[in-house]
Amino acid sequence: MAKVPATAIAAGGLIGGYGVARWTKKRPLGGVALAAAGAVAARQWQQAAGTKAAVGLTTAYVAAFAGSHPLAKKVGAWPSVFGVAGAVAVASWAVTRNSAE
Repeated sequence: MAKVPATAIAAGGLIGGYGVARWTKKRPLGGVALAAAGAVAARQWQQAAGTKAAVGLTTAYVAAFAGSHPLAKKVGAWPSVFGVAGAVAVASWAVTRNSAE
């Protein structure tokens, strides 16, 4: 079975976490989805690029989540979520692209 890249997991976690929170109207449930995806991505980042890279990318993941809130007030919720998910995906790809995943 093919492994899902950390890039997709991280972006999917941000999008899915928001989607779960919005559609269930239970923010903590969205947080669980966000955290679970972040943990899986962090483990893959660590395996692919080392601990420093994993810490940096995990920090970017959390910052993207936090930054999506004020950004949403300017551009809307979904555009904000897609924007930060894309930014995290690009950062993940840039850091891990030369690793053998």
